Amino acid sequence: MSNTPMAASPLTRAVLEIDEYASGLGWDQPARLFALVDTAALRAQEPALATQLGLEGEQETTNLTPIEQDEIPAGKALDEFLGTIAWPDAVVGCALTVERLMLPPSAEATVPEGLSDKKLAAWVAQHPDRQEVRMTVAVLRDGSRDSALRLREKDSPTEVLTGSQLVPGLAEALSATFAE
Repeated sequence: MSNTPMAASPLTRAVLEIDEYASGLGWDQPARLFALVDTAALRAQEPALATQLGLEGEQETTNLTPIEQDEIPAGKALDEFLGTIAWPDAVVGCALTVERLMLPPSAEATVPEGLSDKKLAAWVAQHPDRQEVRMTVAVLRDGSRDSALRLREKDSPTEVLTGSQLVPGLAEALSATFAE
């Protein structure tokens, strides 16, 4: 990862790797779901797959390898889709990258009450202070989480915000995919 700090935690490195991958695909992309697997375990249990992914030369460290999953079904609400997921034991975490429109906190007071989800989305899309953002959120089975946010207007690897509490609702939804 050319833009990923080596001092970052394995989860942060995975989030930034996924963000960089999504950035290379451009904007206006569908949501993408990733399984996170322990790189050393992957090399030991699936050497052919590790070779295919270019992992055979990596150092023996506590890295996580993101593996993109099948496309999220079009027309299905993201929260409904996430509620259908069950991960095998080999998956130590998962991540999701999704694009959304966001408003600054100052705009929250002007949101009209009683709007349906569809009307609220239309209202946000017309708001002059809206920002297009790509959110990449990852969680581990142990409850660890991390996120990366990239604004479309500041689309640069040096402008990506990271932190564990940036998108708490989405992190909770991803954590629920590991609930027994």
